[in-house]
Amino acid sequence: MVSFASTLPSLVPFIPSPSSITNASRHPPQPGMICCKFGSELNNEDRFHRRDILQSVGAAVGMDLIARSSAFIEVANAADLIQRRQRSDFQSKIKQTLYDAIKANPNIIPSLLTLALNDAITYDKATKTGGPNGSIRFSSEISRPENKGLDAALNLLEESKKVIDSDSKGGPISYADLIQFAAQSAVKSTFIASAISKCGGNVEKGTLLYSAYGSTGQWGQFDRIFGRSDAQEPDPEGRVPQWDKASVQEMKDKFKAVGLGPRQLAVMSAFLGPDQAATETLLASDPEVLPWIQKYQRSRETVSRTDYEVDLITTVTKLSSLGQVINYEAYTYPPRKIDVTKLKL
Repeated sequence: MVSFASTLPSLVPFIPSPSSITNASRHPPQPGMICCKFGSELNNEDRFHRRDILQSVGAAVGMDLIARSSAFIEVANAADLIQRRQRSDFQSKIKQTLYDAIKANPNIIPSLLTLALNDAITYDKATKTGGPNGSIRFSSEISRPENKGLDAALNLLEESKKVIDSDSKGGPISYADLIQFAAQSAVKSTFIASAISKCGGNVEKGTLLYSAYGSTGQWGQFDRIFGRSDAQEPDPEGRVPQWDKASVQEMKDKFKAVGLGPRQLAVMSAFLGPDQAATETLLASDPEVLPWIQKYQRSRETVSRTDYEVDLITTVTKLSSLGQVINYEAYTYPPRKIDVTKLKL
């Protein structure tokens, strides 16, 4: 309920002084009454109007509403911060679980990358269907020719999912999120492995090199795309090329269909098969792709590898969001209530 009590002080300046009121003895003021005088006997400086009162009341109401809305905003902000923390904690657990799984199975990295690409690139702009929706988990889709050899990667993620879900307070992770975050972890692993290689195989120095010069801070937008929904049926067939058999033109056409070009095709070379060098040799035969292949090969020779890593992260981020409506409240849960009456002080 809105209180108008705060308006009373603002009316005080408009109350005529006792010296300007005549016949006061005939009409003695009662407690709580405002004595007003109208007519020629009231000086202009003592006169007040209805709009003055309305303005005072309006200002008081406005201030009261602002105060109440501010309190509501504070509560909303607190709830938002709690949800962000919950999602951040859950995401950290996902990344750690995937990191451990990949570290124990480094040879699975190429398959994880292709799995994520093939799940995402089913997106169709005309019908707004497909995309990174986890549909590749269905047996009828993972068994297609373009997904040959990806079963091991999917099995690894199934095991990781059990670990992740076992301690989740906000529900199980979607396959759509799991597959894309697995690709992120796989890409990061290749970045760190490169830094270690530049340090002569010294893991500690390589990790420090990546921390100092690497692209770890470029994943912010990717991390915010968290809350993808799972498809309930396989995506239509014929939307994903067999990368090991496709021509460069077919690859370019497919990338163009989802809003990507020769530059993104070149930087995604590691996603197109287990042998990145062989894939890049093929891609370099195309005059539109060749300059980008050369650019990224030069970048990978530098200490920071900035051009290659940043462009790859940007492309992976775009692919991982194709056609997706993100639920930014996914994996949140009501915080545990504390009965303060039972606290021992």
